[in-house]
Amino acid sequence: MKFRASIDIMPMKEILDPQGKAVLLGLQNLNIHNMTDCRIGRHIELTLEAATEEEARASVEGACKQLLANLIMEEYTFTLTEA
Repeated sequence: MKFRASIDIMPMKEILDPQGKAVLLGLQNLNIHNMTDCRIGRHIELTLEAATEEEARASVEGACKQLLANLIMEEYTFTLTEA
């Protein structure tokens, strides 16, 4: 079966996000002052083949832990749907 994984990787809330701070300052420089916080992350979409949904979840989990996310500084969430 084919599955599509949508993965969101964000800096941990305890970690300073300099990109987010820069975007927030840029918004304020554009006189957009109602924004109070900005965090910048990544969104990844993968298509994969697996016999079961559990196998697909395990594959995506492994990819996130081993390559896609830096678990010291980032956290991830993902959704899995049948393609």
